[in-house]
Order: sequence, then C-alpha cells, then structure tokens
Amino acid sequence: MPSPYIVVDDRFRRLIHNSAQLDTLWTGARWAEGPAYFAAGRYLVWSDIPNNRIMRWDETDGSVSVFRQPCRNTNGHTVDREGRLVSCEHQARGVARTEHDGTRTVLVDRVAGQRFNSPNDVVVKSDGTIWFSDPTYGIDSDYEGDTAASEIGASHVYRLDPASGSCAAVTSDFVKPNGLAFSPDERLLYIADTGATHIVGGPAHIRRFTVAGDGRTLSGGEVFATCHHGLFDGFRLDVHGNVWTSAGDGVHCYAPDGALLGKIAVPEPVANVCFGGPKRNRLFICATTSLYAIFVQTHGCTRPAAG
Repeated sequence: MPSPYIVVDDRFRRLIHNSAQLDTLWTGARWAEGPAYFAAGRYLVWSDIPNNRIMRWDETDGSVSVFRQPCRNTNGHTVDREGRLVSCEHQARGVARTEHDGTRTVLVDRVAGQRFNSPNDVVVKSDGTIWFSDPTYGIDSDYEGDTAASEIGASHVYRLDPASGSCAAVTSDFVKPNGLAFSPDERLLYIADTGATHIVGGPAHIRRFTVAGDGRTLSGGEVFATCHHGLFDGFRLDVHGNVWTSAGDGVHCYAPDGALLGKIAVPEPVANVCFGGPKRNRLFICATTSLYAIFVQTHGCTRPAAG
C-alpha cells in the first residue's frame, strides 16, 4: 500500500511510523465530527451531525453502535477532568454534560439573556473551565440543526466557569470561530477561523493567543497557519506542542514555530481529530463519512495538574 505520509520537513519523520497505515474503522456518516476518547472504557464517541446521532467505537472488539439518538445535533465533544462527556449541541444551542449515570445537564445555553448561535467545539482547561466556539453553522440551515436568526449577531469564543456559572466572551474579532485547543502548558490557545464558508476570501486559518496569568483573558491572536486545501476545522496538540489539524486533503501537522512538518493523506475531507488509545499514540480522524485512525510516534497532550 502507498504510504499515507507526505513529509515536508524532516522533523515530521520523528513523529510518524513508516509502516503504520491509515485504518478505516467505520463508514456510514453524513458528516463525522467531534471525536472524544474515554480511556477508562477504551472507547471513542463522535458526532454524525446531520443524522442527529452520537456514535461509539469500542476499542476492545472494533464494534460500532449508536451511543445516543437523537442527540440535539451535537458537534464537538471533550472529556472533562472527572471523565464526563461535554458536548456542543447545535439544536439546543448550548453546551451540555453527560453525567456518570447517563443523565444530561445543561451547562450553558445563553449569555446576557441571548441564546448562543450553535456551539461548535469545546475544550476543558485544567482549572475545570470550559472554552467553546460559537459560529452559526447549526442555525444556518435545517441540515445540522434548526434554521434561526442569531440573537447575538456575532460569533465568539467563550469561557464558562461551571462552578460559578459565569460565562463571557474571550474573543470578539472572529468571523466563524471553530476548532480550539490549548498548548500542553496551557499558556497558548489556538483557535481556527473558518469564515471563508461565509465570506469570499474570508479567513481559513488558525490563530494563536497567549493566555494571561489570570487564566481567563487572551492577548495576541496572530495567524499561526493558513489552510490552502479546504479549511482547518478541529485539531489537537501533542506533548511536543505540534498541532495536528484537519484539512481538505487530510491531516496537517505544524511545529510550534508554525512550520508545516507534513501531512497524513486521507481520502475524504477531515473535520476533526483526537488522540487516544492506552498510550495516547493513536490519532483518530473524523472525515466526512468515515472514522479513521493511525498510530503515530508521539502522544496527545494531557491537561496539567490543576494549580
């Protein structure tokens, strides 16, 4: 089989296994998104947004089942510090948590009395705060949610403190904020802008912000990388601070200095990725209709211990 790797910078060779192939784990989605790996159960969940369902892949036997349907057109997922599923729900226009007993808790669905657009992607910081993007994709049509007007009139990234219930925007200059992820030490926050979906020649890049010492405000915001093949959507970082991001032609890997190191060719446009497996050295890839995976020579970063 041909190698799935495209090496641009020799540093990429230290991050890949030449013999590792791209595994197709399942196919049958309309738009696969938001993978999240549960180490305790050795399973992965992800969204099939237009089909209004969350899917589940079992690492122990390779079986795939429906985790939840309907699911309010969930998009991005993450796992919080207590091992609970945190989900962005397009149809409910909020962020919800699945408790250990399976019940659902709405964490937030409005800010300053106005409903969110359609929360898209989410990460949890080591202090337990939840950071999420809120573009309009879930209210732009009935395909991934319910058509509606934006009450906020803009698309921002928000920080939610579940302990106090306080929620506030941390950015205000994005067209369509999308994927987001912290650096391993949480001093940097990377955020994708997929505004090119709504504006001709609009943003198709990832920006990088510095997180202030208070852990809640951002500065900087320079363009870190620009996508020339489709759009950057969701992404995750490894322990070395490399950014592994979705793109139209596969997965792109960028060094912390912004250099493109290489690519993993995938036969469908990629929406999102996450690291998983017992050693966090397997990259799971949600790409349009399918779930793929590949073993890499690095490990997904974990949250530092809470200070």
